[in-house]
Amino acid sequence: MRKRRIEFLIAAILICSLYFILFSHLVLEIKAIIGLLYISALMISIYSLMLENRSPQHTLLWIYVLIFFPVFGYLFYLFSGQLYLKGYLFKSKRKRDRDEWKKLLQKESSPDFSFLQDTQHSFLKYASSASPTPISTDSRSFILKDGEATFSEIKKRLKEAQEFIHMEYYIYRSDRLGKEIIEILIEKATNGVEVLFMADAVGSRKISPEDIQAMENAGIKVKLFSPLRYGFFNQKINFRNHRKIIVIDGKYGYVGGLNVGVEYLGEDDKAGFWRDTHMLLMGEAVYSLHTVFLLDWEYVTGNKVLGNYDSYQSKMNDDVLDGAVQVVVSGPDTQQGLISDFYFTMISSATKSIWIASPYFIPDESIRTALRVAAAKGIEVRVMVPEINDGFLTQYASRSYFPELLRSGAEIYSYKKGFLHQKIIIVDGNLASLGTANMDMRSFHLNFEVNVILYGTSSIRDLVAHYEEDMEYSEKISPVQNFKRGFVERSKESFARLFSGVL
Repeated sequence: MRKRRIEFLIAAILICSLYFILFSHLVLEIKAIIGLLYISALMISIYSLMLENRSPQHTLLWIYVLIFFPVFGYLFYLFSGQLYLKGYLFKSKRKRDRDEWKKLLQKESSPDFSFLQDTQHSFLKYASSASPTPISTDSRSFILKDGEATFSEIKKRLKEAQEFIHMEYYIYRSDRLGKEIIEILIEKATNGVEVLFMADAVGSRKISPEDIQAMENAGIKVKLFSPLRYGFFNQKINFRNHRKIIVIDGKYGYVGGLNVGVEYLGEDDKAGFWRDTHMLLMGEAVYSLHTVFLLDWEYVTGNKVLGNYDSYQSKMNDDVLDGAVQVVVSGPDTQQGLISDFYFTMISSATKSIWIASPYFIPDESIRTALRVAAAKGIEVRVMVPEINDGFLTQYASRSYFPELLRSGAEIYSYKKGFLHQKIIIVDGNLASLGTANMDMRSFHLNFEVNVILYGTSSIRDLVAHYEEDMEYSEKISPVQNFKRGFVERSKESFARLFSGVL
């Protein structure tokens, strides 16, 4: 916290110095001294930035922001650009989580992975050492194609709950869908079912106080992740919980791209048709997903509850082998850039094909290199993005990466039916990732995320079939078409790309 106090002191010096230089009637000599103070404070900020040892291009980007946008640039950096902060902001959570995952791994037996193919084996060796989470061969995964399939399944299971419902969302809206689910939660809580409800304070800022009060009156425990009143001056406002998790009775686990709101059902006129993917988990992997929720709950409440649910470890109780499943967590509570490393390793392990769908395609340098190399080797590389994004910067920053991929032989598709929000990678048709993490810098470095890795499961066939169906509603972008785009488009892309490091 000492460093944070120094940073806000520097901010105060910059603001006061600029004010006296521009708006005061002090003599020129005094203004010159104040100007030297301003430059000194700015150089200290730049030196502190250099000590973070981030990539050279990101360091230079922030230096430009600090120099060419007086005061505003520093404040923007203070609240958006400091990755080192999670090192101490979430130190206790990271240590607690790591210790608990180690205990869970010690309880796990060593599954036989001899049935996996070469691509899967290659990736599994990395995944088993990079992530603290176990890889299960006694789990089942089921793909939920869209909002209608997802929420009809979720509401059905919620109504059947007997012991507990644990729910965690980035965005939860108090609209028709949100209220319908809250009514179910209230009914179950009234009948003695334990309900724990957690939502991100920023993403779910529009959830009504009346709905929160109604849940609490029914005995539901409601918590908001990193409320703004606690997060502004300590930087926690910048690290958001982007996870979407529901665990019911320890038997059913839900995770994926869908938040709670009518737009995810395609009922919002502005958003239009919404293409997304969610997943139902059963078996051992549910306990891993549940552990993610419980560790987050312990963090926001300060209460140790993980041990209370040790008995809720589900087994499939059959001899049918359906690949392997791994729940992977990433964010400030894990090592930096873990999900980016997972994506890179998946791409690098491909021998035949790499299919990607992401609403926000802002890959870092390592992933771009891996995709270019794969395409140059003759591996089929497909990237699917929405034709119209929900933000100017994300849309044009994504497009700025198209030329280099197209030149290497990659295929890029623009999804035209509506807004594409799913986050999936399919490698060689037998290895896949599905979850909450986008292919952008916020998901790689700032947000709390959770993905599920599928190794040779039957559910991958559904992902492949759905991707091929999405291709029918997509237009392939040709290299010639991309090259001929106008000066205005190129300018928008170049401008938006400057902000890639914080998107």
